[in-house]
Amino acid sequence: MSPGNIKAVVIIPEPEDGSHGHVVVAGHPHQAAAGDPHSGPLPITGEDGVAREDMRNIAIIAHVDHGKTTLVDVILRQSGTFRSNQIVAERVMDSNDLEREKGITILSKVTAVHYKGVKINIVDTPGHSDFGGEVERILRSVDGVLLLVDACEGPMPQTRFVLKKALEQKLQPIVVINKIDRPGARSWDVVHEVLELFIELGCDETMLDFPYLFASAVEGYASPDPHELRTDIEHLFEMVLEHIPPPRVEIDKPFQLQVTSLDYDDHLGRMFGGKILRGAVKRGQQVTIIKRDGTQDNFPLSRIFIYDGLKRIDVDEAAAGEIVLLAGYDEVQIGETIADPLNPEPLSLIHIDEPTVSMDFIVNNSPWAGKSGKLLTMRNIANRLKREIKINVSLRIEPTESPDALTVSGRGELQLAILLETMRREGFEVMVSKPRAITKEIDGKSCEPIEELTLDIHDEFLGVIMEEVAKRKGEIIQMSKDEGAVNRLIYEIPTRGLMGFRTDFLTWTKGLGLMSRTFKYYGPHRGEIIIRTRGSLIAKESGRAAGYAIEALQDRSTLFMLPGDEVYEGQVVGENSRADDMVVNICKFKKLTNMRSANEDATVVLIPPRQFMLEQALAFISEDELLEVTPDALRFRKRILDTTQRHMSERGRK
Repeated sequence: MSPGNIKAVVIIPEPEDGSHGHVVVAGHPHQAAAGDPHSGPLPITGEDGVAREDMRNIAIIAHVDHGKTTLVDVILRQSGTFRSNQIVAERVMDSNDLEREKGITILSKVTAVHYKGVKINIVDTPGHSDFGGEVERILRSVDGVLLLVDACEGPMPQTRFVLKKALEQKLQPIVVINKIDRPGARSWDVVHEVLELFIELGCDETMLDFPYLFASAVEGYASPDPHELRTDIEHLFEMVLEHIPPPRVEIDKPFQLQVTSLDYDDHLGRMFGGKILRGAVKRGQQVTIIKRDGTQDNFPLSRIFIYDGLKRIDVDEAAAGEIVLLAGYDEVQIGETIADPLNPEPLSLIHIDEPTVSMDFIVNNSPWAGKSGKLLTMRNIANRLKREIKINVSLRIEPTESPDALTVSGRGELQLAILLETMRREGFEVMVSKPRAITKEIDGKSCEPIEELTLDIHDEFLGVIMEEVAKRKGEIIQMSKDEGAVNRLIYEIPTRGLMGFRTDFLTWTKGLGLMSRTFKYYGPHRGEIIIRTRGSLIAKESGRAAGYAIEALQDRSTLFMLPGDEVYEGQVVGENSRADDMVVNICKFKKLTNMRSANEDATVVLIPPRQFMLEQALAFISEDELLEVTPDALRFRKRILDTTQRHMSERGRK
């Protein structure tokens, strides 16, 4: 049934007998009235084998910051995974320091809980579009999804992306409308919007009868009625058992698994995992890997891990339906098949999205190289990047004309910024170039990545935002306003135009705006985009910044330095008020005379310097500048430090 054949859509409120809510489509061949005892899980077509009733495999998918990780916290606590007196940090699944600081999930993670004798493997997936590849492949390991949607924001671009991937794989969805306790929550309206999204995505008609619940993950409850406050998520557990189909297994057939996740251990080397699709496997068993190019290789499995709570459990064997992590072979890629040597049947490969943004990683050659970091040679940097691509399949590393530089490409500037931040915390020093969008030639035309940008803003910010997005070559494709007078603007905009946009957007909207983006397609190059309109202040000599010099400069520029900070020649110490670069002597001290009063400088007022986060710094640098990243500092510098040589190079280019 095509969406155009749907005559009416009715949301059936929670019936009095306590059965769960469903969306009912009039005229639907699988129509189930509220309270119908036969409105159980819909049949999955093409099933083989036997249902493993003691297990469920689900992924939690949502737009960034809609509450996935917080909901997993609640599931872990209320399933009895932790002792009653055990102290557990919030967002326990975000084990990475960067994940906790940024409040986002970067890598998908698996946990497992037990409820009424059933083991439920749960995958917490990233919500940011830069990590969409993590979501896409992990869905191969599950049989259903919990789709979380914010009760205020409703479906967002990443909601569309992850839901589309889930529906393409015929995964049974359960919709959870989260944050119903927030001011401005519009729970039933969001249910309608989710149904419209299902229809818009052209889902299978059996999926339109999705079950739904209303929840507050922060408060720890889920209910079939948004007005019914509860103290637990018992309804959610029951809904998972009722509506998520158990994995269909063929224990008696030869072993087969598709690699959907990678990890790395200093002792075990590369680790690879996924759901066992058929058969069983034992530690030490000889298996075959069928690689992306069709070649095969045999190896013994050295370790088998399953999940229980937050732990990996080392086991001797595992059977079909279980999500496992294996070790014993180093050259494994996402999408490859691990199978029985006597029956090596390959599975269809998983498509991995190509990178859209790249930057150069360069050996630090500044005057202060090695001052705070211990890992700064190209050998150190290359080995670290090679280790990263073993677990991060969306990254690419390519050599450059210089032996001291590598080009690193990824899905977005956030992904590259997180890699850099991780490396600096590990003691690396490296210089990086300005991020650049990766262009392609399609039908003889130069094409660049185009993204869909969604902005939620109030009327007072509408004018400035529309003007700024237009400067970045954004084309508006949809505009609407909700009951709370919040405007939703949807644009198509080049990736180039979004570099550094998030920080400016929060400034323009005083922190009240909401922004999300997702890659859409490659389109014709949209021309030059001028984002930075001011030049740099460049240190004339090495030394220490002086308050006297800073005071003289601050009226017509923005400084990045404090008095006493060390600088070197060629370092960018501030932003000029004009478009041209300007060489300044920031180390200039006031000349002393016998007439100078001891209190003469007591009234000097210095404006605090501008501070940068790593993502902001990457957006700020110009094409002829580099960012020096060390464990304790971020420094802007010109590619050519010597003033005379830099001027000669500029004249040569002109």
